[in-house]
Amino acid sequence: MNTHGITVLKPGLETTVQELPGRIGYLEQGFPVSGPFDKWSFRQANLLAGNPRDSASLECQFLGPSLRFDCDVVIAVTGADMRPKLDGQPVPMWQSLPVAAGQVLELGAAYTGARGYVAVSGGIATPAVLGSRAVFHMARVGGQALVKDQVLPLGPQPLGAPDLLMVPEAGRPSFSTDKTWQIEALAGPNDDWLDSASVEMFFAADWSVQAKSNRTGIRLTGPEFSFAGRALSKGSDHGQDPSNIIDHGYPLGAVNLAGQTPIILVNDSPSTGGFINPFTVASAAFWKLAQAKPGDVLRFRQIDRDEAGRLRAALETVTSAGVTVRV
Repeated sequence: MNTHGITVLKPGLETTVQELPGRIGYLEQGFPVSGPFDKWSFRQANLLAGNPRDSASLECQFLGPSLRFDCDVVIAVTGADMRPKLDGQPVPMWQSLPVAAGQVLELGAAYTGARGYVAVSGGIATPAVLGSRAVFHMARVGGQALVKDQVLPLGPQPLGAPDLLMVPEAGRPSFSTDKTWQIEALAGPNDDWLDSASVEMFFAADWSVQAKSNRTGIRLTGPEFSFAGRALSKGSDHGQDPSNIIDHGYPLGAVNLAGQTPIILVNDSPSTGGFINPFTVASAAFWKLAQAKPGDVLRFRQIDRDEAGRLRAALETVTSAGVTVRV
């Protein structure tokens, strides 16, 4: 038995190692940023486990894993409610949990939300690839999703008795109970390729999350768009469809319009392509995209760059060590 690791008994559904800030500096070579989809829940899990808030930890999608701990550790489970159990007994989320060598953590299907996070004291010590331990599963960059009997190495355990902490309700992300999410977004960079009525329609309509959504893109179903004159009478180098444009860079969070299908480009998305991006989701709203399930409804609220900056600063504050209290 590895005395400094975690043995995967059941892998769950595409459970991956993630780390912040992700894989920075390689977009021009086609490598996405990756990293945790819900940074809020991820960072709080790390703080509760006694780690620096950006340490490598596990992201679990829709159905969580079963893990055996091969040494004494402190763990924390946050994000989607996957009804965690330790040796078959329910344990609370959003607080530090001491675990003895040999104990087994089981996570089930997500009851609320879509993605859960498991942080372990010492952090997960898989090899860094291109500067990050974050896994881009589709291309096997940084590793792949967990598999049965895999052993995940851990970093050194902290000395002394651990601080046992919890995150009060007021400091946790609030998951939608009515399957409707308000998502903050900005107009641009290509909103002028739509007519003004379609820009207004985007922010007024209900958009349903498609089942074919993942960490590359959140596909939406909703009303049809109509286009501005520049999209209908353009040079042949821009492509035939009104939503085509000459290849250009895609911002993270872009609402990429492929024909009549909006696709929100998220953590594992491509960095360039030939479709317009009429809108961009604010980075502070990504945690809500991460927790939205297929069939949930997104309603977009238009904001400007100043408000997007304020929302991001507020999220940085709430994910600092100041939101935890002793158990």
